Formats: sequence, structure tokens, C-alpha cells
Amino acid sequence: MNNRPGKRSRFTFTLIAPLLMLLFQGCSIDMNRYAANQPQLDLYRYFNGTTKGWGIVQDRKGQLLRQFVVAIEGTVNPAGELVLDETFHWSDGEVSQRTWTISRTGPNSFSGQAPDVIGEATGTTAGNVLNWSYLLDLPVGERTWSIRFDDWMFQQPDGILLNRAEMTKFGFRVGDITIAFMKPAVQED
Repeated sequence: MNNRPGKRSRFTFTLIAPLLMLLFQGCSIDMNRYAANQPQLDLYRYFNGTTKGWGIVQDRKGQLLRQFVVAIEGTVNPAGELVLDETFHWSDGEVSQRTWTISRTGPNSFSGQAPDVIGEATGTTAGNVLNWSYLLDLPVGERTWSIRFDDWMFQQPDGILLNRAEMTKFGFRVGDITIAFMKPAVQED
């Protein structure tokens, strides 16, 4: 057998390079592809006032871990920030709260902060879609894990907003959250 380093390296690169290209192609989604989707999602308009959501948390195999109902009170403060006071009622009796403060950073871009968010959340809208990315300190048993959320929201007719979030740790998927928000007072344009 010929063990020349040059041949082995070339062979390994030939095998791995296409796999890496496929992996990195899947990491970036062009938000412009959603620009014409209707109804348009206006984050401030949708979450201003009272919103209710029903959600589930699943592990990476799809097994249901928990269910919840979330009540959200949204207001726009004098600084022009959207403040979302969220109260979660979990199926196991736990009640938890989170307050988001969201700012516009451009015509279709946002940043957000919450006490359990590490650093800053960033989001982009196009058409009926919002992609929101952030790192969250999440209690798991007696420990706290830093979990990356890749959050996608899709505005639907009749005041419905669907939310699907993938949770990862060290780049590995650990679970998913699915939420259906209802906002009957939203008027479609």
C-alpha cells in the first residue's frame, strides 16, 4: 500500500470539501425570497396590545417534553422600543416570565434584549417572515445551559402567527419549540 502523504491528503480533501460546501450552503437563507409573501409581518403592530400563544417543546427526537400557554402584553415605549411582557403557564404548573425590549435597527432589522438572553438577539423581516437568532440561558434541572435559538415566525391571515424555533448547543440540535400566536384584533391590509 502506498502511504504517501500527498495522495492521502488530496483524497481526504476531495471527500470532505463537497460535504462542507453542502453544510455551509444550508446555513444561509436569503430572506428576500419571502419579500412578496402576504400578509406582511409588522412586528410592532402585531405584538402591540394583548397576544396569546399556545406552544410545545420537543426533544431532538420529536418527543413532547412540555406544553405551555403564553400571554403577552406589548407596548411601544417613548424611546420607540417594543416591550413584550410574557407570562408562560407551563403544563407542569410552573409559571415563568420574560420581558423583551426590541429596537428597530433598520427598515427590516431588529435587535432585542431580555434578562436571560446572552448579548443581543438579532432579527430580520421580509414579507410575512421574521428570522430571530439569540443565545438564551435556559434552566435544565439544577444547571443552566446556553442554548442557541434559530427562531422563524410566519404571519398568517386572520391574526395568526406561527413560530418554529430550533434549539442547538455546540452546533447540535437539542430540540424544537412550536408556537401558534393569535391576535384577533390585527387588521389585514
